[in-house]
Amino acid sequence: MSTSTQNEQFEIRFWGTRGTLPTPGPQFARAGGNTNCTEITCGSHTIVIDAGTGIRELGSKLISSCENQHIHLLLTHAHYDHVEGIPFFAPFFSHGDKLDVYSGPLDGSSGTEETVKNLMRRPYFPVSPDVFTADVTYNDVVPGEVFHFAENLKVSTAPLNHPGGATAYRIDFNGRSFACITDTEHTPGKPDENVLGLIENVDIFTYDCSLTDEELPDFAGYGHSTYEEGIRLAKLARAGAVRAVHHMPFRTDQELDRIEKSMQADEYDFAMARENDIVKL
Repeated sequence: MSTSTQNEQFEIRFWGTRGTLPTPGPQFARAGGNTNCTEITCGSHTIVIDAGTGIRELGSKLISSCENQHIHLLLTHAHYDHVEGIPFFAPFFSHGDKLDVYSGPLDGSSGTEETVKNLMRRPYFPVSPDVFTADVTYNDVVPGEVFHFAENLKVSTAPLNHPGGATAYRIDFNGRSFACITDTEHTPGKPDENVLGLIENVDIFTYDCSLTDEELPDFAGYGHSTYEEGIRLAKLARAGAVRAVHHMPFRTDQELDRIEKSMQADEYDFAMARENDIVKL
């Protein structure tokens, strides 16, 4: 690949798409059992959204492929399935690496640094973030703000409806776009204007498809949405495609296949996001 092509590369790779808790076992193998983690490569820039168990393997790849790298880690929120991989992310322990960690406001935390410190403290974890040897900077995000990692690399944010708070992210790079919308709960019949604004005309976005419309009433207040709502939002926002994430731990490969087929009958570009899937924009 030429240098010019590498500088324009926009690639999304899923390292974990499971929600709530990891799911080992053969019945979950094709979709994968690791929790939420998505790697976005924008030219020479590496962005990671969420640090579930999938981030451990990603860290091993990054360490083996590059030295003195700069990684932007965007946390949607701090529930275990989105942060439990932080203490096992190899770049945190790599001299010469730089990591910028971001999160929006969360109930019970004064900011991003305190969130990570509270995750890595006794009696829940044996050591604190003081063991990190990389250059780590913690950044607090105000949902709705826009910031740039480069002149042609913009990150937009929006608040989500999730217990304790959560933040959605959209990445625009060289005229192409990707957004991550998880975790959030919608009100039936009332599309979330914050989400619609963030995903307007986006090329592709991931959406919290934990449930079906039929299941939603049984999980009211848990902060999750449905496959059907993902497609409804995509159509309203004129988005190019949607990929379902945050698969519930009881969703086997067979059940995900069945739901995917039923959603695709709508003839919209919809699919389950599965571990190790790669999307090139």
